[in-house]
Amino acid sequence: MTRAHETVLSFTYPSERRARVVAAALGPEVGEIDDARSSATVDREGDAVRVRVLADDLVALRAGVNSWSRLVSVADGVGAGRD
Repeated sequence: MTRAHETVLSFTYPSERRARVVAAALGPEVGEIDDARSSATVDREGDAVRVRVLADDLVALRAGVNSWSRLVSVADGVGAGRD
């Protein structure tokens, strides 16, 4: 599905292991919090985790960015205990 708006959030971690833990924690959320107006994907390359948020309108994009930013923050906090 083509959406009108897109943003990519990129988070770099001190190690590839930490990025892997954060990406793994986010994985189950992909597709679960999507709605009719927005969706997201998560990928990891080395020590970076990228969240791509797609939306039909700017309000949905902002909501998606806020939701995914909070999810990354929580996953990072949980992952910190595994270092």
